Formats: sequence, C-alpha cells, structure tokens
Amino acid sequence: MERKGNRFVRLLAASTFILMLLACVAPALAGEYTALTGVKGLDSVFDVSLGSPAKASVIFPAVKDVYENKEVRALPAPPRTVIVFHGPAVKLISSARKGVDKEDLMALDKVAEMIRQFKKDGVKMEVCMYAVKVMGVDPATLMPEIDRVGNGFISVLAYQAQGYAVVTVP
Repeated sequence: MERKGNRFVRLLAASTFILMLLACVAPALAGEYTALTGVKGLDSVFDVSLGSPAKASVIFPAVKDVYENKEVRALPAPPRTVIVFHGPAVKLISSARKGVDKEDLMALDKVAEMIRQFKKDGVKMEVCMYAVKVMGVDPATLMPEIDRVGNGFISVLAYQAQGYAVVTVP
C-alpha cells in the first residue's frame, strides 16, 4: 500500500511541476500580442486622410511594422494590407511641391520612398479621385504605385465587408 502511495505522490509532484512549468512558459509561447490568439490572419485597411507629411513619415513605418511583425507573419494566413488615401492625404502622394517648405519637402521625399517600398512589399494602395478633384491635385502628379478609384469610401467599406479591419488615420 505504501508503494502505491509513493507512486501517487510522485505522480502528483510531477503533474504539479509540469503545470507550473506550463504556467511559466505559456505566456512566452503566446507572445507579446495575446489578442492574436485564435486569429487565422490579419487583413487590414488603413483609411488615411492625414495631410501632414511629418506625421505620415512617423505613422507609415508603424503601418509597415503591422505586416512585417514576426507574430503577425507567424499566423496561418499571411497578412493582407491595403492603404486608401483620401482627403488631404492625396497631397502626400503628389509630385507637385510648389509652395511646400523645406522641412515638409524632406518629409514628402521620405513618404514617397515608403510608398514605393509598400508597393514592393505587396501592399495594395488606392487613391480617392473624388478627393483628388476636391483638393485641387492634378491627377498627372499622383504616384504611379497607387491605383485610382472613384470614391475611397466605397473601397474602405468594400474591404470591411470582406472582413478587413479598418484602421483610421485622421
């Protein structure tokens, strides 16, 4: 009988040890983003109306980090990323630079380089031609990396209807 008791104590001790080990290791296995638990893939559409070149040069690297993040990349489905430009943001993607101060010129160059990299990375980008007209931007000055759509709101809504999460960048 004492032998059975010793076996039970050893089994209980081993089980307790394993549970404690799992409790310590599980958070590390889950990673930094527990919100990704159970997520199959991360599809996002960034709804960009931001008109500040300086702010865009800070925010766009964060957008890049979303689809390059190792935990997002580890999901079963690869991330799909879309950026839709409308409102004052259409000026960010224009080569027209008349009247732009030197500091904004440097930021616009940085933004243009990021947009070219987004395209190389497979990010789909669209510009709202309604906004282009309202903002007085010459369509011929728009970056060729960006597809043109009549109304950017329709694109954002359509991506949302397809299950994309919308991130608003005002």
